[in-house]
Amino acid sequence: FQLRHSFPLVKSTHCSLEIVHVYTSALCEKSAYDCRPYVYFVAFLIVCCFESLYPVKMFACCIVFFLLTTWSPVECNPSPVLGDVVVDRSFIPKICAREAKEGDYVRYHYNATFVNGKTFDSSHQRGDAKVGLLGEGKLIAGIDKGLQGMCVNERRTITVPPHLAYGSTGAGDVVPPDATLVFDIHLLDLWNKADLVVTKTITTPKDCQRSVMRTDFVRYHFNGTLLDGTVFDSSYTRKQTHNSLVGEGWLIKGLDEGLLGMCVGEIRNIVIPPFKAYGEKGSGTEIPSQATLVFDILLADIHNPKDNLTIENQVVPESCTRKSVVGDYVRYHYNGTFLNGVTFDTSYQRNSTYNTYIGMGYVIAGMDQALLGVCIGEKRRVIIPPHLAYGEEGAGGVIPPSAVLVFDILVIDFHNPNDTVNIQIIHRPEACNETTAENDLVRYHYNCTLVDGTPLFSSHDYESLQDAVLGSDKVIDGLDEGLRGMCVGEKRVVTVPPHLGHGEKGATGVPSSAVLVFDIELVSFEKGVPPGYLFVWLEDSPADLFAALDFNKNKEVPQEEFGEFIKLQVAEGKGRIKPGQIMEHVISDMFHNQDRNKDGVITADELKLKVDEDKEREAARHEEL
Repeated sequence: FQLRHSFPLVKSTHCSLEIVHVYTSALCEKSAYDCRPYVYFVAFLIVCCFESLYPVKMFACCIVFFLLTTWSPVECNPSPVLGDVVVDRSFIPKICAREAKEGDYVRYHYNATFVNGKTFDSSHQRGDAKVGLLGEGKLIAGIDKGLQGMCVNERRTITVPPHLAYGSTGAGDVVPPDATLVFDIHLLDLWNKADLVVTKTITTPKDCQRSVMRTDFVRYHFNGTLLDGTVFDSSYTRKQTHNSLVGEGWLIKGLDEGLLGMCVGEIRNIVIPPFKAYGEKGSGTEIPSQATLVFDILLADIHNPKDNLTIENQVVPESCTRKSVVGDYVRYHYNGTFLNGVTFDTSYQRNSTYNTYIGMGYVIAGMDQALLGVCIGEKRRVIIPPHLAYGEEGAGGVIPPSAVLVFDILVIDFHNPNDTVNIQIIHRPEACNETTAENDLVRYHYNCTLVDGTPLFSSHDYESLQDAVLGSDKVIDGLDEGLRGMCVGEKRVVTVPPHLGHGEKGATGVPSSAVLVFDIELVSFEKGVPPGYLFVWLEDSPADLFAALDFNKNKEVPQEEFGEFIKLQVAEGKGRIKPGQIMEHVISDMFHNQDRNKDGVITADELKLKVDEDKEREAARHEEL
């Protein structure tokens, strides 16, 4: 226009400029950059050659060329022209994995208007996207052309001339004859009947010992979106996994295929075409008809209903003299995790072992089996399928339904309620003429540990020896038994089961139901007296005991005189006083037993040997009978 009016060259210039315009548009349509300045330059050279221009007119041509070449935007994205269809690509997504082509199905929303802006149709108003097949004559020719090359989420304005729309007949009362139509289109979905389920592994664990196979039961988290990114479901919002058998028709076909080969901990992207998802029917209000589905899946768990207990990483101590059997009581530490490594429980945090009878149904079936045949100090990893654990119900908010459980177990000790004290003699002197027995006072050194060697107590931590009167309930029953029959200098290892130790309650520093191990060395012992006696004669007692007691022959024996006599008998080895107590206290008790009228002295009538007292009691008992 500027050229024709500002620089009137020759009469044919107008026609030449039209040629320039068409040629320029055709070339620029193929270019990502604005090439019109360069094309105009070539075109003007042609014009100038065909027109016999004067020098002034030639100068004018150069000026026009300069102005055109300097007016050049750096970059443009001109709309392609497909025949008579005009396409304006108003939005192109950064990532375009696939472009629509003939034979593809497309699902799109659109607003349809005339060139004056008046709307005659809209999928948005109906709330239902349009589904069509490209290149098969299912759509009007202009839309068929205009949709080709589109990406999912791309937006286009497609202007369709009448002969590629409804032509001279129009479409009923909606589209008049010879109407140019304008479609604002948003491509939502794209697929082909030849499409397969496409999987892409995002992350996978380094150690994958097992992958999903048909008939396996899986637990997984997922985010489900349509191809345009619209979220239709997520297990994370429900805070629980989706659980299902694979290959048994519980899932849509695409997931049945897409889950195969996955490892626990793997994250996989699965794209499923509509005919392997919900097809024409869709699903509820969230998944429309003919929708491609995209799943981002994290596999949390896998097992097969035919799985049994699995034992791994077994470490057995070299010295294993006994293995657990049904009815044993086991103390063990454990870490409990799911297959993905998430911890759900651990005994170590409680600083206390888990204690139970095994083979009797006190724990889950898998653990009952896992603890049979273990050695003290053994470590093992146990993988328990759901049907041997908490099954489809799970356990409260801790263990989800159908969860495989993994336990790393350390067996601390075990015993049987029928166990007795186990005594192992480490050293016994050759000269062993006298051994300890009930009522004896024993003095000994000891180290006390748990079966795994954990130290508890030691007499070496104290300045004096440990001492006890056997049979007087001063020590636990198992240790009392272990100290009997020993020689001075003898060393023993005594293993005491809990029911002969501190029992289920334990004691300060001693865990509940703990088996205890004592390393004992007998240092010395004193023979004791029978129960109920404070003093016994080792020889025959004096024929006239009162006369022997009454040193000054005044017919009465005070406590001081009585005490001197008893000490003399012990010193000369003629008698033995009850050991383990202060001698003065024992003598005082003996005196007060004989001072029957409590006047501070013993007379001949009051003095009686315990043997005689026992005979009198027995006789009185018979008289009562």
